[in-house]
Amino acid sequence: MLISAKLAPCFPYEELEAFWKACDELGFHAVWNYDHFYGLADPAQDTLEGWTTLAAMATIVKRSRVGCMVSGVTYRHPAVLANMAVAVDHISDGRLEFGLGAAWHELEHSAYGIDFPSAGERIDRLDEALEIIKLLWTEDSSTFDGRYYKLKDARCVPKPVQRPHPPIVVGGSGRKKTLRVVAKHADEWNTPGQDPPEWAELNSVLDDHCRDVGRDPKEVRRSVQMFIHPAQEGQPEEQIEKLEAYEQAGCEHVVFSFYQPPSRGLLEKIAP
Repeated sequence: MLISAKLAPCFPYEELEAFWKACDELGFHAVWNYDHFYGLADPAQDTLEGWTTLAAMATIVKRSRVGCMVSGVTYRHPAVLANMAVAVDHISDGRLEFGLGAAWHELEHSAYGIDFPSAGERIDRLDEALEIIKLLWTEDSSTFDGRYYKLKDARCVPKPVQRPHPPIVVGGSGRKKTLRVVAKHADEWNTPGQDPPEWAELNSVLDDHCRDVGRDPKEVRRSVQMFIHPAQEGQPEEQIEKLEAYEQAGCEHVVFSFYQPPSRGLLEKIAP
């Protein structure tokens, strides 16, 4: 099982940099941040923009892969995001994991005047966005006439270092629509927080969607995001104990998402 670590960019840059370096030294599969403009527990918490911070991370982390888990499709036009991702793929010498989801944090949208359509429309936008991004990454010139997005002879150069493109990680747990988008587009599926039995049920639903769209279910890596609160005594250990159950349920990748910067000792305890 692959083991990764995530810390939101809601702490002083020096603490983020120390976390990135420690994870890289300890051999984690990937190091992640998140793509929000507010702290989730406290909207007033200092929060560095995710993709700018990710570019910095890519210069510090030398071996592990890097990514945002996950970007919100509503925050940026997919063509803009495609170009941003290519830049980070080059900065990291081909170690980008590209995470995208339908977005959910309504407060950020209302505060910034960003449209926040229904969940169904956001998932439809996610579907179109992933199609556009893959076109831009793989074709010399792309034209697309969708319901939400349009391209006309659009270029994205240079192309990603990784060919045909960086691995696409789609985050979400919606059984009917989101997991179908995962089946169509993703190289990896990630869902946050479910206990192993619920995760296993969603995993089975994804298998069905893969077969419906003509994909071998084995083509999609299965992962889970586990939330770790180092400040809560015993909570990290309780989460770590679930690893075996996730693995037995078919999970191939666990992302430990820290709500406070962890100690070096805690990172060593969960390192691969």
